[in-house]
Amino acid sequence: MASSTERPLDHRYRDEHPVRTLAYLLRADRDRLVAAVGVFTVKHSPVWLLPLITASIIDTVVEHRPIGGIWLSTGAILLILLLNYPLHVLYVRLLYGSVRRMGTTLRSALCTRMQQLSIGYHSRVSAGVLQAKVVRDVETVEQMVQQTAETGLGATTVLVGGLVVIAVRTPEFVPVFLVVVPAAAFVVARLRSRLRTHNEHFRHEVETLSSRVSEMTRLIPVTRAHGLEGKALRRMDGTLHRLLASGMRLDLVNGRFGSLAWVVLNVIGVLVLAAAAIVSYYGVWGVTPGDVVMLSAFLTTLTTSTTTLVGLAPVITKGLESVRSVGEVLQAPELEDNEGKAELTSLRGSVTFRNVDYAYEDGGRPAVRDFDLCVAPGETIALVGASGAGKSTVLNLVIGFIRPTSGRLLLDGTDMSTLDLRTYRRFVSVVPQESVLFDGTIRENVAYGMDDADEETVRGALRDANAAEFVDRLPLGLDAVVGERGARLSGGQRQRLAIARALIRDPKVLILDEATSALDTRSEALVQQALARLLRGRTTFVVAHRLSTVRGADRIVVMEDGRIREIGTHEELLRRGGAYTALHSGQVA
Repeated sequence: MASSTERPLDHRYRDEHPVRTLAYLLRADRDRLVAAVGVFTVKHSPVWLLPLITASIIDTVVEHRPIGGIWLSTGAILLILLLNYPLHVLYVRLLYGSVRRMGTTLRSALCTRMQQLSIGYHSRVSAGVLQAKVVRDVETVEQMVQQTAETGLGATTVLVGGLVVIAVRTPEFVPVFLVVVPAAAFVVARLRSRLRTHNEHFRHEVETLSSRVSEMTRLIPVTRAHGLEGKALRRMDGTLHRLLASGMRLDLVNGRFGSLAWVVLNVIGVLVLAAAAIVSYYGVWGVTPGDVVMLSAFLTTLTTSTTTLVGLAPVITKGLESVRSVGEVLQAPELEDNEGKAELTSLRGSVTFRNVDYAYEDGGRPAVRDFDLCVAPGETIALVGASGAGKSTVLNLVIGFIRPTSGRLLLDGTDMSTLDLRTYRRFVSVVPQESVLFDGTIRENVAYGMDDADEETVRGALRDANAAEFVDRLPLGLDAVVGERGARLSGGQRQRLAIARALIRDPKVLILDEATSALDTRSEALVQQALARLLRGRTTFVVAHRLSTVRGADRIVVMEDGRIREIGTHEELLRRGGAYTALHSGQVA
């Protein structure tokens, strides 16, 4: 589904008005939506037909018309009322089904776009913000369409139906309703706008309380350790009292609004009723007693409908803002461009940097400068240096997360910028400092992306990663659930699973980014043994602060301020007595 929606949505979200965007999203279900409007009009017709039928029954009684008119009117309204249930079910299937499909399409397009956006974009925009767009913003759009359709259609059909009936039965009163109904709705809307302000203030106070409770629970160990319970409670009491005051103000305004709106609508209703009664009493315009009751009933329903339509403005505004929020992701330009580029079917593992520079978008100094390095297939290169020296940038260049600002990066002699990086990454494995595991079984985590991996292949990767010994001790073995982010495992166990995941892919290029820095001595020894097996015959780039972990590298590249300062083996660099020796001496000391 995602692939079929990404291009049209990408195009539509470029500087489009959110209303046009919504229309585009719902275009596939336009026939269902038209049918939903028709079904709703029929099912909702009793609301505006009832005053007309009531008028007919009253006129039959007062004017002693044939009794059959009462049975006919009653039968007609009962039939429409009984049809409401099946028609409402059909309406829900038509409208809500269309809205849910639109929401699914939108979420699919968002997820597709997030997979396409560059790592730079993801490092700048927090995961929480993106999650809110996929979950909350799309839900807000769905709710806006549903509420606007349900409430707006109801109010519109009552307005149109009521005015048509009045125009047919008592056309002289149409100008009165066209003036009185909007005026009454305007008064009620003005009262409601004050209520909205107080509602918003109360919502902010509730959000503040939520934040304070979260903060208080997080600080309980610190609070208890320093005997600060009283201070924490006093701080919370201040927030609770502000919430109490805001809630009481809101209740008071709610009460005033309800009472004033009720008074305004009923005063106008009484005045219209009195005017209609006087007109009927003196026989002007041929207004019957039934017309008097009908006009009185319609005033209330039409005023309520107009007020309802005015009240939809905040819902629509919030929904359209969510459409814009989603559009920020769908039109973000930072895409990894692989379209039409050469696919990689095999890789020996040669990596060549030629005068590579890379500068981040913040306009600062280049993170990598004049970087020249030729790496032979199967060679292990260790990158060392102080924080900020450019090591992680070099790794990101090798993975293809970022492209050189200038210079060239070659894979087996082919410029990386001409290759489809998705096909290149099939030959790459990364073992990061913090292993990334999802809440699934050990089998699922190790074989992630390798659907054809059988149990023996998974067990072989676990053995080579020194992970089989702890996996076999677990009650469910390969089917043991690791928990979110691997929370049920130790740091060393998580890292060995990450190595097993890398091994099972049999990569040609291997990236190790501080793979042992967070481990204790025993875990590090087990992981180092596993890494030794993983490195064999693979082009490997290693970043490590602990120099003891890179002694066996074929070459060590010492970086400083984005440049290569020294290159050589561990022994060669120590004999030179340069930057590497200084780093080594500092760690030994």
